[in-house]
Amino acid sequence: MSIPFSVRLPEEDAKALEKLAAATDRSKSYLVQKAVENYLAEHEDYRLALDRLHDPGDSIVSAAELRKSLAGPKTSRARR
Repeated sequence: MSIPFSVRLPEEDAKALEKLAAATDRSKSYLVQKAVENYLAEHEDYRLALDRLHDPGDSIVSAAELRKSLAGPKTSRARR
């Protein structure tokens, strides 16, 4: 179910939205809905990252430690 919602945009943004809607053959409403959905998803990811950053029980791994763990154990290669 959709709920009507109105928003005021600066004239420049409204013109850009109109141009994008025409170029993509989508409605302005559709484009704004997708933009809001994307923003909310990104914001949720941001909040989760901040929560993990500030969680004292969640250890922080340095880039060097991460590379080392991804490389795995070194094995000797047979010489040809």
